Amino acid sequence: MVSAGDFRKGMTIDIDGQVWTIVDFQHVKPGKGAAFVRTKMKNVMTGAVLEKTFNPTEKFPLAHIERKNMQYLYNDGSLYYFMDNETYEQLPLNYETVEDAMPYVKENTTVEIKFFKGNAFSVEAPNFVELEITETEPGYKGDTATGANKPAILETGAKVTVPLFVNQGDKIRVDTRTGEYMERV
Repeated sequence: MVSAGDFRKGMTIDIDGQVWTIVDFQHVKPGKGAAFVRTKMKNVMTGAVLEKTFNPTEKFPLAHIERKNMQYLYNDGSLYYFMDNETYEQLPLNYETVEDAMPYVKENTTVEIKFFKGNAFSVEAPNFVELEITETEPGYKGDTATGANKPAILETGAKVTVPLFVNQGDKIRVDTRTGEYMERV
């Protein structure tokens, strides 16, 4: 159990059977009245964001989030299949669970899947991935009126903005947290 006065960013707690991650918190001690804790929380299952105030002495159970590295195998249209690297068991997940990570994940990529009470609720791609550009316009010398960037489509179907010197067929490194081009590999 953790009291609201001990909340920290990134902490996961269980409130009425729902798992919430503390996104932000602030201890407030007004001139009049009792102190309170103002929090911004995100539901790990639904993604809903909630702002709520708590009495600092309120207690909540910590939610244990299990993280497992698994390898993405393939998708069959509606389900995406991942393999546990230790037991070789396959886990099918629907698109809603994997949609944030899939633009940057190709087959045989190792991802981190988060579980709560045995149920997978989130898939995270590696922070940086190397992908090949399958489609982009050629860059022309002196064509810098547009800020020296152009759109490109990666082998996974993701769209990123790249500098003019990057060409179709080049491999680039992408930051999956922001979706930005990092460098040519």
